[in-house]
Amino acid sequence: MLTSLRGGLIVSCQSYPGEPLRNPEAMCLIAQSVALGGAVGIRAQGIRDIELIHEAVHLPQIGLWKVGAEGVFITPTLEHALAVAKAGAEIVAIDGTRRPRPDGLTLAATIAAIHYRTGALVMADAGSFDDGLAAQDAGADIVGTTLSGYTGEIPKTTGPDVGLLSRLVAALSVPIFAEGRIHTPEQARAAIEVGAYAVVVGTAITHPTSITQWFAAAVRSANATAQG
Repeated sequence: MLTSLRGGLIVSCQSYPGEPLRNPEAMCLIAQSVALGGAVGIRAQGIRDIELIHEAVHLPQIGLWKVGAEGVFITPTLEHALAVAKAGAEIVAIDGTRRPRPDGLTLAATIAAIHYRTGALVMADAGSFDDGLAAQDAGADIVGTTLSGYTGEIPKTTGPDVGLLSRLVAALSVPIFAEGRIHTPEQARAAIEVGAYAVVVGTAITHPTSITQWFAAAVRSANATAQG
């Protein structure tokens, strides 16, 4: 399954709370659309979203369960991870940082239990180079740059954290997925060129509100320049 993701685009089909597309059926339709466009995999959040996409889209799925929006909130406990795998995700994405987990388990114990009890692979969403090293040592099958700049350990880059990506690629033996603030095809290409196993893109493809804001801001800026 991992081989089918190599060198490809994985699309994160998620929406934010309170928005019109915050609906499992809507996310399933988006997942079907990106599959037609050439995505090799899907990343989805929430049990019902994962279930529907598993039934409708015949691509590997990275599943997660967000609880809150601060601290360890990406599939924070083993029970959340088991539920994600049961819903149909072939890969379970979990917080892959070195921060204490809400259920008191270590990252290594969590990963071992997911492997043993579900057979699913584990993607560790890391926030730094040291997180990535620790996640590999803990048994993660994949390490992602997902949380770079969001844990307070390292600064948040304007675009994707290519520096962190290149360091992880050079130092780790597990596949490294580039994820986080990849907003253009050129940035996705650059991630592959520095060695990313696969690229995960979400907002720039599946979040109309953000995409519209980018275009609207560009139009406003052009008008201001023309009038100035």
